[in-house]
Amino acid sequence: MTPTFTHLPGFSDPIHDSQRTFRALLDASSRPAKVFNITSDLTTPTGLTLACATACLTLLDLDVQVWLQPGFAPEVKDWLLFHTGCQFTEQPEKSDFALIHELPSLSQLFSFHQGTAEQPETATTLLIQVESWQGGQPVILTGPGILDKQIITPKLPNYFWDFWTKNNQVYPLGIDVFLLAENTVMGLPRTAKYQVYHNA
Repeated sequence: MTPTFTHLPGFSDPIHDSQRTFRALLDASSRPAKVFNITSDLTTPTGLTLACATACLTLLDLDVQVWLQPGFAPEVKDWLLFHTGCQFTEQPEKSDFALIHELPSLSQLFSFHQGTAEQPETATTLLIQVESWQGGQPVILTGPGILDKQIITPKLPNYFWDFWTKNNQVYPLGIDVFLLAENTVMGLPRTAKYQVYHNA
């Protein structure tokens, strides 16, 4: 295999940067529907937002399989391989993490691994880049970590919420999601339930 090199650096302070990012991701997962800031001085490869790139350096390592949505610039794969040592797969059902940069062009979300009865935690985690927290179908989220209910409007295709209904139905199996804008993150664990918001 030909060695891969990149001129783009990783974390300037790997221990503290990864700890800070992991805390933000953990908070996002435990408090769904709330947006958390991710701060970093990374210079990211073309096609990765700062939040997504920072999350990748925090979550990926030698032991994980990553599925990249087709269309990412080649430098994204090179950068991830150089800085994390992760492995890549073209089979979504074998991935531990999946990076998605253009959700509307991805018509199928059910091909990712949903975990097993013995190990539901082995399901694929989706890292989905979103353009904005506004402009999408308003939905009401409820579930663990959500006080009462929260209305969110991330810019997602409507079919995503159809998928999310089915994702809820297979619990405790199912996929967990991080939505990542430029420098913010929102967690959607499989326990979060939604209903369409209708303004009276």
